[in-house]
Amino acid sequence: MDSLQLAFEEPSSFLEHINALRKHILRSFVVLLVCALVAFMYLSPLLDFISRPVGGIEQLTAVDVTEPISVGMRVVLLAAFAAALPYIILELYFFIGPALPRRTRIIGLFSIPLVVVFFFGGMAFAFYLILPTGLPVLLNFLNVETQIRPSSYVRFATGLMFWFGVVFEFPLLAYLLTAMRILTPQTLLKNWRIAVVVIAFLAAIITPTIDPINMMLVMIPLLLLYALSIFLSFLAGGGKKVVSSEPAQ
Repeated sequence: MDSLQLAFEEPSSFLEHINALRKHILRSFVVLLVCALVAFMYLSPLLDFISRPVGGIEQLTAVDVTEPISVGMRVVLLAAFAAALPYIILELYFFIGPALPRRTRIIGLFSIPLVVVFFFGGMAFAFYLILPTGLPVLLNFLNVETQIRPSSYVRFATGLMFWFGVVFEFPLLAYLLTAMRILTPQTLLKNWRIAVVVIAFLAAIITPTIDPINMMLVMIPLLLLYALSIFLSFLAGGGKKVVSSEPAQ
């Protein structure tokens, strides 16, 4: 509210922030573009790698003329985003860092490598565990022979990897929010039943198959991530009671 009031009182300061944000976004876009160009140079091995769960790229059959191009662009974008993620997070830190307390700035700076680790951990979990276990059920459902299109498979695989990478960021986000005194571990503990229901709902959406075994493969790591979030929240100092700044009545 204070920042919003200041923006109305001093419009020039608001424009300065917008101009600074534009510069951060522009630099991030340039780095993302460079990473995309590099990823495009290695497109063939990237396609070979991402096609391993279905037995290799030779198992994919293109139908549309433009299908190989759209498939290649999707793989390049995912690889470029993953490679540029550290710099994008750093630019975000440079933008919001000056407005944060010194302790929070230090915590945020040291958390940047962990953002990358958790994101790649989520992608690896989806690629090495969810895809190999879910695809056989999907491809052999009702014993109907399935001809795999590159666009369908790559869209499915890259989407799954990206969203698992995002979900795996939750423990780190809980740690940072607790360090900023926005979240407490007591809140996470108190709402664990709601969290289980939400996790089950997310697992049902993310799971590539309708069988309960694959759904449990998604639910178990998400529940462990929630437990890790509570632990990291305690480490961030959230276990301390927050003293109210309101005067006693």
